[in-house]
Amino acid sequence: MRFSVFSVTDHYPGGPASLADRYAQLLDEISLADELGFSAFFLAEHHFHEYGAVPAPSVVLAAAATRTQRIGLGVAVSVLPFHDPLLAAEEHALLDQLSGGRLQLGVGSGYLQHEFDGFGVAPAEKRDRFDEALQIMLTAWRGEPFDFDGRHHKLTGARIAVTPLQRPHPPLWVAILRAEAARHVGAAGRSVMLIPYATCDTADDLAPIAQQHRAGLASRADPGAPGAVEPGAVEVAAALHAYVSTSPVAARAESEPYLDRYVGSRLYARRRSYDELLDSGLLLAGDPDMVGTQLARIAATGVDHVLLLVNFGAMPHDQVAASLTRFARDVAPQFS
Repeated sequence: MRFSVFSVTDHYPGGPASLADRYAQLLDEISLADELGFSAFFLAEHHFHEYGAVPAPSVVLAAAATRTQRIGLGVAVSVLPFHDPLLAAEEHALLDQLSGGRLQLGVGSGYLQHEFDGFGVAPAEKRDRFDEALQIMLTAWRGEPFDFDGRHHKLTGARIAVTPLQRPHPPLWVAILRAEAARHVGAAGRSVMLIPYATCDTADDLAPIAQQHRAGLASRADPGAPGAVEPGAVEVAAALHAYVSTSPVAARAESEPYLDRYVGSRLYARRRSYDELLDSGLLLAGDPDMVGTQLARIAATGVDHVLLLVNFGAMPHDQVAASLTRFARDVAPQFS
């Protein structure tokens, strides 16, 4: 199992930290995750609400690239219907070049109504827009002139001058909300990414998603399709809230107020308490042994890449750093 870090970068105006403070803390945490040996650090893209304060993940990740050496720099996810696909291809290729080939790219079609309203994109069009944008981006990354005749995009002789350092393209995940979508992503030979907090009742609901993804992989008609990767590199990634302390009692006392603040700010998602999330298996919290047991349940579902959501509800940096350090030192080795 691989372990990365994930940040929604939720912000609370009038709270204990300014936006500038929030971004500085985020960069410090990316640097720490690099030192601790995490696989990647992923940032969510959100717009028009304090739900998430990073509208352009590549900007923050480019800054992080100058402060880190090894860690993958991830976008989770680039909402393709909101972007010109050629600009998205250039922007992410530039980040891959600047970082020495460390871009890890998640892509999705979006799910927040206020973001569709803000960009004037009809939700009914999101799937078509996503499919076209992804095809254009993957084709553009070849660096050769091409034509495209779609419903939403028409291109003639398009060619981008900056292509990714990683060839044929950076690692790619497709974000999903429904189990049936996992089969479609698998059939395309691509990895899948999800946030169980928003889509699952319990951790056990991850098993059918992983099964559908494997079934899709097995049914692939064209293993060499654009964007597909070698079977051993395809994975199911899931983002889970996590907090590791010296004991289960300490973990609750130290993290529950921040989790409650985070849950209270979530738009459109069912709001659940610390106990409800803990019982569901969708919260990794406790001492290292307890979190290891919780992770074993996740691993049994077929998830093989866990993204740890460790900074939520304006949690102070020292607490985030202590939790991350305990995870790297005392939890991750249980799965090596």
